[in-house]
Amino acid sequence: MQIIAHRGTPRQHPENTLAGFAQALADGADAIELDVRRTADGVVVVHHDPASPGSLPIDTLPAAALLPSIPPLATVLAQVDGRATVYVEVKQAGIEDDVVGLLTASTTPTAVHAFDHRVARRVTHLAPGIPTGVLMSSYVIDPASVLRAAGARDWWQEWPMIDAALVASIHAAGGRVIAWTVNDPEAARRLSDLGVDGICTDVPRLLGARR
Repeated sequence: MQIIAHRGTPRQHPENTLAGFAQALADGADAIELDVRRTADGVVVVHHDPASPGSLPIDTLPAAALLPSIPPLATVLAQVDGRATVYVEVKQAGIEDDVVGLLTASTTPTAVHAFDHRVARRVTHLAPGIPTGVLMSSYVIDPASVLRAAGARDWWQEWPMIDAALVASIHAAGGRVIAWTVNDPEAARRLSDLGVDGICTDVPRLLGARR
């Protein structure tokens, strides 16, 4: 089971920052989860919200105006340098081509996921070798059909909705279940017992001790 650092280590460092990712690696996280958007000059950067800390839209600003607090995805991939998997959540429509270009050029293991399931389908079309995932905050009756429609491998489920039936259904379809966002060790233990494949957490050091 993978321990996935949610946006780095947000309880110790600002989320989606180089310092947070460095801490996650030091804490022994198997993987890092982060969010991406694209700037006005076409640079894919790591940031969750549509606006910058100065409340200006990310897609209206050049990448240089966002440094050093908002790093380019290419810089993060170089920082990780194969020491962990990087799970990239696409937060902005229409940037899949740019994201795929960066991921295919990197030697770091990567995967892409999004709440917009069309992202998974598009990335699978562009680069079949990059695993994709779908994010869920509801309990779907027929998850296997959703995975097939998106061409996805990973089922990112809000953790309180995960049960044995869901895990069995996803596994039977050849998929993987990733629970988000789990910060309680006892909850992590229960999910591990259910057979989830990954746990996304704000506290990788705390949960990593239970791997």
